[in-house]
Amino acid sequence: MLKQLFKISFVLELIALLAYGATSQAQELNCTVKVMSDAIQGQGQDKEVFRSMQQAITDFMNTRKWTNDQYAPQEKINCNILINVTQTLPGIQNGFAATITIQSSRPVYNTNYTSQMVKHVDKDVQFSYNQFQPLEFNDNRVVGNNAYVSNLPAVLAYYAYLVIAFDYESFSPKGGQEYFKKAQNIVNNAPEQGKTITGWKAVEGNHNRYWIVDQVLNPRFQALRSVWYSMHRDALDNMYKDPAESQKTILNSINTLSQLQKENPGSILLQFFFNAKSDEFASVIAQQPEANRGLYITMISQIDVPNTQKYNSLNK
Repeated sequence: MLKQLFKISFVLELIALLAYGATSQAQELNCTVKVMSDAIQGQGQDKEVFRSMQQAITDFMNTRKWTNDQYAPQEKINCNILINVTQTLPGIQNGFAATITIQSSRPVYNTNYTSQMVKHVDKDVQFSYNQFQPLEFNDNRVVGNNAYVSNLPAVLAYYAYLVIAFDYESFSPKGGQEYFKKAQNIVNNAPEQGKTITGWKAVEGNHNRYWIVDQVLNPRFQALRSVWYSMHRDALDNMYKDPAESQKTILNSINTLSQLQKENPGSILLQFFFNAKSDEFASVIAQQPEANRGLYITMISQIDVPNTQKYNSLNK
């Protein structure tokens, strides 16, 4: 009888240990992936290739361990990736060009609201995909054996690290530093094939992957990182108990962002910020007395020009 009880106890402990291990090692991302290929379907492309690609990307994002931290399943970061394949690449086996849209969000404390963290469209992606082969990535050898094959996982890993970094940064000051640097490491060692793989280099324009992470790590933009933390932890996470003070924190940040824009006109990081946060700024401004909205609308419209119409509508 005692032996049976011992065996039962041992089995239960083993099950609990395995369950704990599985939970504690849960991956960081809960990523929904969709691959669209309508633009090239008239070119005789097999749709199965893109279904396979969608599954491979889903597995890559959701089963890879991106940090050394332990995540419970409910702590995973929700994100969405939409890959729109726009053309085939002549002379490149299984080569494609695509745009990638990536979004992520995090819950706001003590509410049912989720705050958008990343909302970005990358129109500069070229890669080769071999059907049924898993995507492989190594931080220490980003370039891999084939530049085009390596470029897709490199781009995905870059955005995975950005998503994680901005999430961490919203909970603690400079909390995302390690993962911003991992993204920069990918930029510094990115696959290249002459001038045909683009999006990684400073000389290719001032609104690409190089500049996003370069600016976020540049001391010139430290004020934006402070605003990012304060907006989430001091404002949004406290909105349930002190909405007036939380709104004040968000409105006061407009002055800081305005000064940043004057010092760094055309910054991709500022636009990256507002791509995700313009709706929240608009919502807070809309809740102010009508007589007080004008100044905020004028200031934020000068910083975030693409969303000017959104802000101006608050005056109506």
